[in-house]
Amino acid sequence: MAKLKVKHSTPHIDMTPMVDLFTLLLTFFMLTTSFKPTEAVIVDTPNSISETTAPDKNMMMIFISKDNKLYYSFDNGKDSTSHVRVKVLEEMGKQYGVNFTEKEKEEFEKLGSFGVKMEDMKKWINSKDATERGKYNTGIPYDSTDNQLNKWVLYTRFHNQTVQAAVKGDALADYETAKKVFDILLDNKLNKFNLTTNLEKVEIKVSDYK
Repeated sequence: MAKLKVKHSTPHIDMTPMVDLFTLLLTFFMLTTSFKPTEAVIVDTPNSISETTAPDKNMMMIFISKDNKLYYSFDNGKDSTSHVRVKVLEEMGKQYGVNFTEKEKEEFEKLGSFGVKMEDMKKWINSKDATERGKYNTGIPYDSTDNQLNKWVLYTRFHNQTVQAAVKGDALADYETAKKVFDILLDNKLNKFNLTTNLEKVEIKVSDYK
């Protein structure tokens, strides 16, 4: 009796679904990824051995440059729908007689840190690029006659009572400038804040500062 020959077929894997899935995932990440805004000033921070890392959200950050100018950054807090940045900008506008359009408020919400006097804020927001915007980043006033930084912190605290504070100072900045920043935080009932370094952060308490 003749034997039946079984036809052997070479296994074949259709990769088309995998390619489609990869394309969908790539498109999803491209559309949903948000890039971190460029910081207004480059700060060369000192080293630290702390194992505690700073949170990514719900933070206000004060930057001290090597030439002792101050810059500020804050986000919308735990709930981005609360639009904390817009509310704080509106409060500052009322204090200094500056009216912002809805488009300007929307643009400000997208931007990052700044070191702008309130009289130049509209120009800073409406700048066409980072280079032009940098012309107005001359540092936020913090002297006794016009302490604009104190007002920024005050209104940020008012609209986001759970916000955490951090100070990112350049290694070449004067301690007197840092002390003024600490005083501003303490005046706004921020009795515990963090010093950000190029590795981690060191927690500072009032007892350590006095």
